[in-house]
Amino acid sequence: MLKTTPLHARTSALCLSQAWRRWAGYLSAVSYELTHEHEYHAIRSSAALLDISPLYKYRVHGRGAARLLDRMVTRNVARTQVGQVLYTPWCDAAGKVLDDGTIARLAEETFRLTSADPGLRWLEENARGLEVSIEDVSERVAALALQGPASRAILQQISDTDISSLKYFRATPASLRGIEAHISRTGYTGDLGYELWVAAERAVELWDALIEAGTPFGITPAGLAALDLARIEAGLMLMDVDYVPARKALIAAQTSSPFELDLAWTVDLKKEYFVGREALEREAARTPEWRFVGIEVEWAGLERLYAGVGLPPVLPAAWRASIPLYADGRQVGYASSGGWSPILKKYIALAHVQASSGAPDTPLEMEVTVEHQRRRAAARVVKKPFFDPERKRA
Repeated sequence: MLKTTPLHARTSALCLSQAWRRWAGYLSAVSYELTHEHEYHAIRSSAALLDISPLYKYRVHGRGAARLLDRMVTRNVARTQVGQVLYTPWCDAAGKVLDDGTIARLAEETFRLTSADPGLRWLEENARGLEVSIEDVSERVAALALQGPASRAILQQISDTDISSLKYFRATPASLRGIEAHISRTGYTGDLGYELWVAAERAVELWDALIEAGTPFGITPAGLAALDLARIEAGLMLMDVDYVPARKALIAAQTSSPFELDLAWTVDLKKEYFVGREALEREAARTPEWRFVGIEVEWAGLERLYAGVGLPPVLPAAWRASIPLYADGRQVGYASSGGWSPILKKYIALAHVQASSGAPDTPLEMEVTVEHQRRRAAARVVKKPFFDPERKRA
């Protein structure tokens, strides 16, 4: 049976499209309006409010909390300060990614871990012998994402804390119109933004306060379609779309290491131990077989393909599919998600390619279907992220 989030009373009333998607067992709006365009542009030009409560959330507390997380993830948790947030993957013993998420250090011995898939069992297995408590607070804690260039100004309207001093990937407790919450300067849009963590029973009050304060700034509730396009522009991967978690893979070829997902920067091999360390240490000594890259499709070539059948080019919204990529007539990889970027005016995609074809500016061809016929459009490898505004970190 599908569950509803603590914000469903608001999101269901606003969802004129009645377009919903299953997310971690919850109903989540795909778009509130009939199309996602207005919601996407709110992310990039004003502010968007998203219900991200379906994320799995775990409270890890105790003397062994940091040690447990250091056993599990590739980043160095022990070195973090209170108020710091880490993005990190975690792996199985073969060094293949199981999941990715964030770790926020709420206090010296207290952390919040978020994940896309259930992770309680994996946490408990790695906690053996440690003085630590693990709580699944997924249903007790609601989460909202306030994203866009006006997000800071809106949040400041209702906060007793100086939001302007909160740095990128840092977090702080705050009172928001009398509602106790936790604010992290994080998000999944690649823009200036914040994620708000609040007791489930106060979530609707917080939503209402943000809508009231944000209305003069053009705040807009946004669904998963707008979020999907924004995260592609930001070069951010999505589990079950851009990579297969190791526990769900049917064959070894479906798995990926952090190095193959362009996450080498998250792997701290100086740590004494973490699950998968030995395998990753061996892999670090050689070139990864695959690279996770950005792809830009050449517009002129795409236009010619459509003109050949008397049609204008189709500008696809965010898609999730396996699209073959070619170099010198042979397949060298595949795009896993992509779409037309309204702000960049480019057709972009995230892709896995063989290492020999992964350098920036490498010419490729991407398969496109034009009037039921498979064709190949010129493309090239580009650096991620596609969209990286200064305001995100400033």
